[in-house]
Amino acid sequence: MRRRSFLTMSGAAGVAVAMPNVAASAATRPARSGARPRDFGPPGTLRGLAEFIGLRVGTAVIPFDLNTPAYAAILAEQFSAVTPGNAMKWGVVEPVQGQFDWSDADALVSFAEQHGQLVRGHTLLWHNQLPAWLTTGVANGTISSSQLMGLLEQHIFTEVGRYRGRIWQWDVANEFFLDASPSGINPNDFWVSNLGAGVIPQAFKWAHEADPHALLFYNDYNIAGEDGSNAKSNAVYAWLQQMLDQGVPINGVGDQGHLDTQFGFSPQQMTQDLQRYATLGLKVAITEADVRTFVDGPTTQVPTNSLALFAQPYEFSQMLSSCLEVPECISFTVWGFGDADSWVPGFFTGEGYATLYDVNLNPKPAFFALQQDLQFGAFGAPRRFSHGR
Repeated sequence: MRRRSFLTMSGAAGVAVAMPNVAASAATRPARSGARPRDFGPPGTLRGLAEFIGLRVGTAVIPFDLNTPAYAAILAEQFSAVTPGNAMKWGVVEPVQGQFDWSDADALVSFAEQHGQLVRGHTLLWHNQLPAWLTTGVANGTISSSQLMGLLEQHIFTEVGRYRGRIWQWDVANEFFLDASPSGINPNDFWVSNLGAGVIPQAFKWAHEADPHALLFYNDYNIAGEDGSNAKSNAVYAWLQQMLDQGVPINGVGDQGHLDTQFGFSPQQMTQDLQRYATLGLKVAITEADVRTFVDGPTTQVPTNSLALFAQPYEFSQMLSSCLEVPECISFTVWGFGDADSWVPGFFTGEGYATLYDVNLNPKPAFFALQQDLQFGAFGAPRRFSHGR
């Protein structure tokens, strides 16, 4: 799944689900140990329900979301964690060597702190969205391998250091494994081909030194069986085990969770894979969840198959359920919450409708499916007071 330079949004009207009295339940439920009531959203919000079980519900954010009042209101109300869609990538923060632009990243961190949200930093080591001066310099030989390693070290210390103590999780390394069976680290990846696979653990060591308290994640797609195979998951699991045995400071693994209704998906396999990572002593997270399908066009994003109206919320629900089944799953992040600014139509021709809100910013069935899952996670099914006899 190649990646995003923007987010985008789609739509069908949401179908409400009858909800128990959340406010009453919250008032009578004993407080969790370590609960942070100040972070609760209004009753029934995704963030408010998730807080009762110690889960952060997040979304990717772009400047449009912060600068558009209707989007900013939903962002503040429904989500307790935020991930910069692009604002912390190297090509954005240092477009010209030595000249930094932190404006979008600073705005996101400031918004999060104002609204009791945690920040997932994304991403420090990735082959994509690198500054042109860096890739051109490597290609024409004006930047040597040793200089490249030094520039990477400087980048990590500069960025992680700037936000030291303000970032909850960092996606330190992103998308290094092959879509193949058997899988393994991609030898043609920009960083691996120029510096060797050892650059990946080194990045974790530098990030830990720059901020010892941030949780450091390896992040990738199709590493929880989304492609119908565990080849990539097996390779990532074996590599993580090796890195941990060597003392590399990896704290967690993020499965992106990009799904497409035209392909099969096994929630049981996802749960098993997340649990398997957890047995290594790692935190786990769903980091970029969306569920795309074929639509009539990028502007309206109405599904062309009526079954997609059921499949899309179902697959969202199953991903969240897999996370809920694994106590080490500490966050569930959707890759943008509105179809109108989702990345999907720009990268997958003819597809869209991938998020929780439609192009008119109405909540879709997927939103209510997640709301219901979190409701049951937080409070369980209502007690039956009578057998009717």
